[in-house]
Amino acid sequence: MIYYKTDSEIELMKISNLMVSKTHAAIAHMMKPGTKTIDIDKVAEEFIRDNGGIPGFLNYNGFPNTLCISVNNQVVHGIPSKYELREGDIVSVDCGVIMNGYNGDSCYTFAIGEISDEKKKLLKVTREALYKGIEQAKVGNRIGDISYAIQKHAEENGYGVVRELVGHGIGKKLHEAPEVPNFGRQGKGIKIKKNLTIAIEPMINMGRKEVRQSSDGWTIYTLDKLPSAHFEHTIAIKKDKTEILSNFDIIDEEVKKIN
Repeated sequence: MIYYKTDSEIELMKISNLMVSKTHAAIAHMMKPGTKTIDIDKVAEEFIRDNGGIPGFLNYNGFPNTLCISVNNQVVHGIPSKYELREGDIVSVDCGVIMNGYNGDSCYTFAIGEISDEKKKLLKVTREALYKGIEQAKVGNRIGDISYAIQKHAEENGYGVVRELVGHGIGKKLHEAPEVPNFGRQGKGIKIKKNLTIAIEPMINMGRKEVRQSSDGWTIYTLDKLPSAHFEHTIAIKKDKTEILSNFDIIDEEVKKIN
């Protein structure tokens, strides 16, 4: 069952999603060599709580932390640890916040210091794929139109598109119907209607699409051990426009300060 939101509910979701983006911005200065990922997680939890939010991922289905922090060949659901970031790493940080009873959800992949040209291209193409998917998220289109646009852009650049993990509806629950795959066929899937709220999140591998799960029960790795990138926005599809509820601009501004 798909839960279409009211305009007032979407306004509440803007607040939770903006807090997610503000959290990313608040930890951006920590994205440098020598920082432990567990320390990033602690700062994020404190920031969210200090601003009246609840960490959306903490204890969700048993997940032990506020952030999913996935480094290099970790695709998603990385558990913060004593690992110290290194020059040349890429780090996807997925964050969720609950405010006013509604979930916010967004992911941003950070570059640590100077990264290789190959990794720069992976980040650029993954981020572009997200926006190409968003362009297709409009009333009258189908979910498959979003999926196809993402897959086409990634595969044209020689990358693998993860199949096992997908985007999703979002609202009072973190994961609602419908699923939003990053691969698919044009004109297939449910028809998009007014006030659908979804999280679109390309997970794109530099190499093959296949992944494996770690023995920790959470972390997903690329099977070929090549890097993976992940960008995610929560959006609301209005009658005549699509509104991005999360915000990369404020994160980009902080990233510029450390580079």
